[in-house]
Formats: sequence, C-alpha cells, structure tokens
Amino acid sequence: MAAQKPSTVSIMVSTYNWPEALERCVQTILSQNRLPDEILIADDGSKEETKLLVERLKTQSPVPIVHIWHPDEGFRLSVIRNKAIEAAQSEYIIQIDGDILLDPHFISDHLSLVEKNHFLCGSRVWIDQKQSKELLEQKGSIKVDRSKFPMSFILNSLRSKVLSKFLADRYKKNQPAILRGCNMSFWKDDLIAVNGYNESIQGWGSEDSEMAFRLMNKGVKKRFLKFSAVAYHLYHKENNKDNLSKNDQILKSTIDEKKIWTDYGIQKD
Repeated sequence: MAAQKPSTVSIMVSTYNWPEALERCVQTILSQNRLPDEILIADDGSKEETKLLVERLKTQSPVPIVHIWHPDEGFRLSVIRNKAIEAAQSEYIIQIDGDILLDPHFISDHLSLVEKNHFLCGSRVWIDQKQSKELLEQKGSIKVDRSKFPMSFILNSLRSKVLSKFLADRYKKNQPAILRGCNMSFWKDDLIAVNGYNESIQGWGSEDSEMAFRLMNKGVKKRFLKFSAVAYHLYHKENNKDNLSKNDQILKSTIDEKKIWTDYGIQKD
C-alpha cells in the first residue's frame, strides 16, 4: 500500500538580520519543481530591513508568505519556531534556515520520503566564503561548481533517487543524535503532540536534537535524506555557544528520562 502523503506543505525559514541571504533563500524556494503551499518566515527579531524585504517578496511570490516576528531579546530560535509551527496552515512542515539555498528538487525530495509516524532529517553542503559570495549574487535556481567542494561535501551535493530510498531507513540508523536543524521536516500533528520546541533552550545548540528525541521517545521514527534534498549552507561566522552546556543538560535530561513533552513549548500552562 502506498505511504500516505500530505496534501499541503509549508516551508519554515528561520532568519535573523541577514536579508541578503534570506532573499536568495526565498528565490531558491520559488524555483522549486514543487512549490510549497506557504512560506513561513520565522524571524528572531530582525530589524526593519528584513521586514521591508519580506513585504517586497510577498508581492513577487505565487504562494503566501507569512512573516512571524518577535522582538530581539537574544537568540530565541525555539520560541519563534514554535510561533511559526502554530501559524502553519499545512499538514506538513519543512524546516530550513535563512542562510540555506535549495536544490530545485528539495521540496519534492522531502515529500518523496514522507511517511506517517516519521520525521525526516537531511544533510547540507557547507560553502566557503568565496563561493558563498558568488551564490548570493546569482538569481533564481542556484548553479554550483562541485569541483570547489571538499570530497565529503561533494557527496552531500549529489542526488540519486535509488540510493536515497535505499538509505532512508539505514543511514546512521544507530546514531539518533545526528541531526541538521537546517534541513528537517515533520507532520504538524507530530510537533503539536510533543508541544513543539523547548523554549527553555535559548542561545545556540541542542534545540533540534531535544525536540527530535521527544518525537522518537513518542514512537515517531527518524528517516534520513541522503543523496536527496540537497541544501547549500552559506558561510558565516560561528554563533555564540555560551549556553551550549546548559542546553546540553536539558537534552540529556530528555534522553535519560525518555520525555515526550515539554512544559515550555507551544502550549503554555
């Protein structure tokens, strides 16, 4: 029997004060061979320039663009993603970052491997500073020169339907913590069932893994997108990691206690 597929899909793009990258990211979304039903901009407190960009993009987009914003009170990615999840009008949500550029088959690749009671996690190709500048200056679909990539990232840039399907439930099967928050997708109902992201995780690190473990603890299985859903990560300076040890403790508690719910999520007491 064919796996059940969602009839609608939202793509959620997290961003913070990098409108040039966000515009290029949205261009690659609008160049997809399967457009999303809506684009959600999860904005963690960007300034006016990003707001003006989103207003302009709305006039150019054939699909709705929804700008979800809150004031800048530090790195609160979990909070703004929860607001975007709650606002999503689709059955299925693909999650990326605003510094990610998408292969034209990205959305259709995600949808090809969707199954009920599963979420998907993909890879990304890390782009160096020089090539990132070149990609930012392009328009529409991206054009990459794979000869400039390290070997490990060349593999991440290749697509194969046969290999992707074969590896979906095999690749790093025994490494549940291997995740890339910039390339994941979920049934919205599954996210609501675990109360979304844990908003006590603030600052960079562990927010995606912590939620993923609650999903897995609830019985939602992880599938891996390999040779599929190719995404290119633009160069930027590393984020501040001062809160990482605290966030890792929250993650450890979720794993050790097999938690399936957070009291600090979408639904507040």
